[in-house]
Amino acid sequence: MSEQEIDLKKRRFLTNATSVVGAVGVGFVAWPFLSSWMPSARAKAAGAPVDVDITKLEAGQLVRVLWRKKPVWIFRRDATTIANLKTLDSELADPNNEENQQPAYAKNTHRSIKAEVAVIVGVCTHLGCSPTYRPELGAADLGGDSWKGGFYCPCHGSKFDLAGRVYAGVPAPTNLIIPPYHFVSDSLIRIGVDPKAS
Repeated sequence: MSEQEIDLKKRRFLTNATSVVGAVGVGFVAWPFLSSWMPSARAKAAGAPVDVDITKLEAGQLVRVLWRKKPVWIFRRDATTIANLKTLDSELADPNNEENQQPAYAKNTHRSIKAEVAVIVGVCTHLGCSPTYRPELGAADLGGDSWKGGFYCPCHGSKFDLAGRVYAGVPAPTNLIIPPYHFVSDSLIRIGVDPKAS
């Protein structure tokens, strides 16, 4: 091999190696810039739907999940609880859900798609505290025999029934909000997506 051929091979090798290193370098420089165009995981989570498996959810049990940085309660009501909802109208500020705080498919006494499964945003409509779950009947500190279970806001004393409807004469002005949701299957709920959109 002549010296010229060796120099040509070296030159080609160095040119190819420099090209590869340059391409990798451009990739490293371009990636942060291009990835900045994509929404962050935090931004995706802020509005992304949340799936909840309710297979093991028993009557009276409440599960909390976060959706759009708000707590959402999912709980199962038994037949007694559902029957009790119909007896509370005289004690509630908005028993017929006149305020627009729930999707049309949840504008009923139980404020849900299925009467036995409730899905409610757990934020008091007074000043944004998170009420506590008080499902026990007849709690002395919440009205004795007239208390059929519900939610109590410890911040200012607002009370809600187990459909999220606000009692009359408390600081909270309106019922708790029902988020958009639907049943993907009998055991899976998707919060954040209206059934018409799925």
